[in-house]
Amino acid sequence: QVQLVESGGGLVQTGGSLRLACAASGRTSSTYFMGWFRQAPGKEREFVAGISLSGGREYYADSVKGRFTISRDNAKNTVYLQMNSLKPEDTAVYYCAARKVFYSGQPGSYDYWGQGTQVTVSS
Repeated sequence: QVQLVESGGGLVQTGGSLRLACAASGRTSSTYFMGWFRQAPGKEREFVAGISLSGGREYYADSVKGRFTISRDNAKNTVYLQMNSLKPEDTAVYYCAARKVFYSGQPGSYDYWGQGTQVTVSS
């Protein structure tokens, strides 16, 4: 079992920045591929970013490329999502998730989820 707890959400103006964190506990998170997803009201949950076990490879949705950066610190069992140049369309609940080893952009393929943290970008 892996427990995931997100933090760092909040209200920010367009163009602002936020840094989300996802703290993992339980089985060592270093054996899990970690992803960030988001879900806006009335929309499906969508992949935002993912990072490989060692942190050597990153994956991004086209909508956030160049603005968001995912990173991980396996010594702290924490994954981060640095979000810059935020837009109103980034408003959503952001979730971190874990799955064994390999990349996937499909939410249904992830084994563990956090409770989510709200990000609101005002125009």
